[in-house]
Amino acid sequence: MLLTVRDLEFGPRPIALQFLPGNLELEEGLRQTSPLVVEGEARYSAALGEIQLRGRFTVNVEGDCDRCLNICRFPLDSTFALTYLPAEANVPPEETGLDEEAVEVAFYEGDSLDLREVFREQVLLALPMQRLCRENCHGLCPVCGANWNERECACTTADADDRWSALRAWKQ
Repeated sequence: MLLTVRDLEFGPRPIALQFLPGNLELEEGLRQTSPLVVEGEARYSAALGEIQLRGRFTVNVEGDCDRCLNICRFPLDSTFALTYLPAEANVPPEETGLDEEAVEVAFYEGDSLDLREVFREQVLLALPMQRLCRENCHGLCPVCGANWNERECACTTADADDRWSALRAWKQ
């Protein structure tokens, strides 16, 4: 869905969107399992060509645990406050003396903004950096591949290439 400057020239516009599962292309290994529901408002400032988006979104995402590869569920309920300037206004901060808040501005090209891409990015940013099925996930055995959350294994891990052994011997 495109949000055009022309749509916003007559005043703020409410945003009420729903992206069904499969409509957003998330990262590999991530799946959208519920509709992405977006509610908010879009404003346009003609003086700067600035588009502001404010509101909230909710969605459920599934992905593989980073440690044990089991499926994790991430219910997301997040707010957003985004500012977009025309691409021709993209001047390096050191040339304009922009403050820290102004550096957090994104840019749009032409006279429209692709909301599907905007909210795809917001979903990815709302996910945790390390995606775990639980906080104390033990992961997989590097030798046999057993899930240490489900069972212990008798494998031993030996250092195949111990480059520090000479220093350990010297220290003793």
